[in-house]
Amino acid sequence: MTKRHPDGHRSTNPIEVAIEKTLFGSRWLLAPFYIGLSASLALLMVKFAQQFWDFAKHVASNDLHEVTLGILGLLDMTLLGNLILIVIFAGYENFVSKIESAKGAVDRPHWMGRVDYSGLKIKLIGSLVAISVIELLKDFMAANESVSDGLKWRIGIHVTFVISGVLFALMDWIAEKNKHEDF
Repeated sequence: MTKRHPDGHRSTNPIEVAIEKTLFGSRWLLAPFYIGLSASLALLMVKFAQQFWDFAKHVASNDLHEVTLGILGLLDMTLLGNLILIVIFAGYENFVSKIESAKGAVDRPHWMGRVDYSGLKIKLIGSLVAISVIELLKDFMAANESVSDGLKWRIGIHVTFVISGVLFALMDWIAEKNKHEDF
């Protein structure tokens, strides 16, 4: 098999063709990672059901503060599930193969197939910030009048996530602007 180079010539070097086919095919080594992430959604669902059941059993006897903390815990797991799904769909489509079975599906997420690596980074950091803020809110609600060192660390980590997100967005904006100026 011959290979066409950008200058229009075809390579007849069978070693080069074999190496490039192997490298291109190696993307399929990522597929088990995405299958594992899909399985982790099932495990997260089990943990969600367990936490929901524990929460529901005591909701009548809990005060509003405890109910709010319980709901925040469920929301936290839901956001984690969303994050896993974003990584599965966007990662698989960007690095392995298009998900053809989802084409034309009425319930296909609108962003599926459109999120590039840059968009994936922004979605990931956005999800991490949302999860972090829920954890912080739970900590603030559970905290007494003093702020512990652990809470200070969580605040610092959250601020780091927020700053990282802003910097990722800024870098992507600059890169996109430079790409359009090159044309």
